[in-house]
Amino acid sequence: MSIPGKGGNDRIDEIILPNVRDLGGFKVRRALPSAQRRMVGPFIFFDQMGPVMFGAGEAEDVRPHPHIGLSTLTYLFDGEMIHRDSAGHKETIKAGEVNWMTAGNGIVHSERFPAAVHAAGGNLFGTQIWVALPKASEEIAPLFSHHDKAVLPVFSDTGTRMTLVAGEGFGVRSPVPVYSDLMYADVHLETGARFKVPPDHVERAAYVISGGVGIEGQDGVFPPNQLVIFRPGAEVILAATEPTRLVLIGGEPFPEKRHIYWNFVSSSKERIEAAKADWRARRFPEIVGETEFIPPPPDPPGLRIKD
Repeated sequence: MSIPGKGGNDRIDEIILPNVRDLGGFKVRRALPSAQRRMVGPFIFFDQMGPVMFGAGEAEDVRPHPHIGLSTLTYLFDGEMIHRDSAGHKETIKAGEVNWMTAGNGIVHSERFPAAVHAAGGNLFGTQIWVALPKASEEIAPLFSHHDKAVLPVFSDTGTRMTLVAGEGFGVRSPVPVYSDLMYADVHLETGARFKVPPDHVERAAYVISGGVGIEGQDGVFPPNQLVIFRPGAEVILAATEPTRLVLIGGEPFPEKRHIYWNFVSSSKERIEAAKADWRARRFPEIVGETEFIPPPPDPPGLRIKD
């Protein structure tokens, strides 16, 4: 397989190879933020979870932890997890469904596996995304919504099937309550199918989940586990070389920088420092019945909160 580079190509801005992290029982590929690129539109964090098959007793829960200044988007391809948060929500998410949690001025949540998965094992495969909130919405009250697979808009064409998970694109709008211009689409392509990436959003990127795609007018194929960021305004037509699944994201960039530290995102470094102090002092709201505490990473000498 020939893997294309961005050199000499006016359609590609960056190609990001995710860092691989072990989260205790399963691996996560983190494409954003990266050394090359902090954000794509409002998307500031892009994780691929799995695929992984747990044996009996191997699945490890994600314990309670805090967020500010962002919304999390959880979308599974396989498996299920149970979301609980300090605003009183409890929801099981399964493949093809969406959990959308807006942290706003502060929320705590956990993600746990069902008892049956702990007892007998199971699968997990999906993405978890952080979407930074616009400055005017960073301090809103926390919110949560769950969306079944049946309510998400689906677009089909020859050799193509696309589910609009969040935002707006292809002339339709997802019911997920976003706060800025964005798009997250789950795209399936048959071998030989052509797919035009809509030009509606200033910043756009594709992440190949399985299979492989090329770009018309360029040699080579993009394999799985790469985030390909397109140049603003470029016409991009993807061509599948085999049955392919990919995630398409896009959106309008914010005029202000976003700072990120641990699980906190904000346009203000001072707000992040306040959130760190509040979490250490146990001033965040708690999830009823969950008492675990994850301390934030220690501040090394000369710490600089990431822009």
